[in-house]
Amino acid sequence: MAFFAAILHMEKPEMNQEYRQAHLDYLQELVEQDKVHLKGPFVDGLGGMVVYKADSLEEAQKLAQEDPYVKEGVRRLELHEWGI
Repeated sequence: MAFFAAILHMEKPEMNQEYRQAHLDYLQELVEQDKVHLKGPFVDGLGGMVVYKADSLEEAQKLAQEDPYVKEGVRRLELHEWGI
């Protein structure tokens, strides 16, 4: 198991509220599956970060790309394996 930091850069702030609940619901499902280590918004309003737990970069990419914020283009995904 490895950790992957998904930085979600704000791209379309005008659409953020529209997809917020779907984003939160999606992450809650992953928390319940023990696939999310940490998550939260940046205090400056420019996005947020999710730390996924996955067996591979490919698995982490799949999880991150299914986030409604990413799928709808509200946030731009930047994903890195994190050595914590």
